[in-house]
Amino acid sequence: MLEHLKFIVEAGAADGGRRLDQLLAAALPALSRSRLKALILEGRVASAGAVISEPSRRVKPGERFDVAVPPAAPAAPRAQAIPLEILFEDEALIVIAKPAGLTVHPAPGNPDKTLVNALLAHCGASLSGIGGVARPGIVHRLDKDTSGVMVAAKTDAAHASLTAQFQSRSIERVYQALVWGTPRPATGRIEGAIGRSPRDRKKMAVLRRGGKAAATRYRVVKTFGTAAALVECRLETGRTHQVRVHLAHNNHPLVGDPLYGRARHRGAAEFPPSARKMLEAFRRQALHAAVLGFDHPTSGARLRFEAPLPSDFSNLLNSLEKIEKAP
Repeated sequence: MLEHLKFIVEAGAADGGRRLDQLLAAALPALSRSRLKALILEGRVASAGAVISEPSRRVKPGERFDVAVPPAAPAAPRAQAIPLEILFEDEALIVIAKPAGLTVHPAPGNPDKTLVNALLAHCGASLSGIGGVARPGIVHRLDKDTSGVMVAAKTDAAHASLTAQFQSRSIERVYQALVWGTPRPATGRIEGAIGRSPRDRKKMAVLRRGGKAAATRYRVVKTFGTAAALVECRLETGRTHQVRVHLAHNNHPLVGDPLYGRARHRGAAEFPPSARKMLEAFRRQALHAAVLGFDHPTSGARLRFEAPLPSDFSNLLNSLEKIEKAP
């Protein structure tokens, strides 16, 4: 098993005020500046135990920086026959309903059995060269344990068009989330810049300084007493873990979220023992990408796709509804 490479870079007397990515590029010539910038954004650079997530941060003389470089992902993912639930497909793109538990693209720790491997097996060479060798066809992603609608490009033109639509925020993205507590007001907008958590590089957080602008509109669809609620979220932006981070920041973390939730939320106490056991047994974030809408890259026609809730999510909601209706 390959291990991370560790580097220590110290800023000299003449480096005061220099950008961090420039300092690292000069000290580590084997790594490109773009690669180092990506490592910083991924939270793999720290100083005095604090994670640094801003490539433009100005360094101070004598500061020491720890750089962790993960092993390279395979350059050419291999095709693997993994079943796909296809909602739409033509010569330009493919739309699928991703199941929870399926990683989108190969990465350290998940070298294969990903959506990319499945797409290569299904689409063949039509995906090659799109979006980089390690992520053919991928223009957006869902977390491994988030289910729902995804689109992948099959041509360079489709990839460019879809990427532009995501960047211009013309894509319609609607999520369904089961959260602890009941958001108030019942409809609203959560706004807060999102960036790498300074305390834990595996997590994102709402930051007072730095980060990227992010906004989520929400609507409470159904409540289960005051203990939990089904919430519809519409993304105005598309930041990493955005729905999970914004709802947790709003004191309503997702049920089952291992990163931003709590193993035993106080809201569980309001349910009978059978319901508490069921909620605590839901071992993934209760989040589903229900709707994806965009303009077709070739025809320009507006397309809109919906994916029903997966069985584990719908069964959980049905069970909670039965408890609500019970005398």
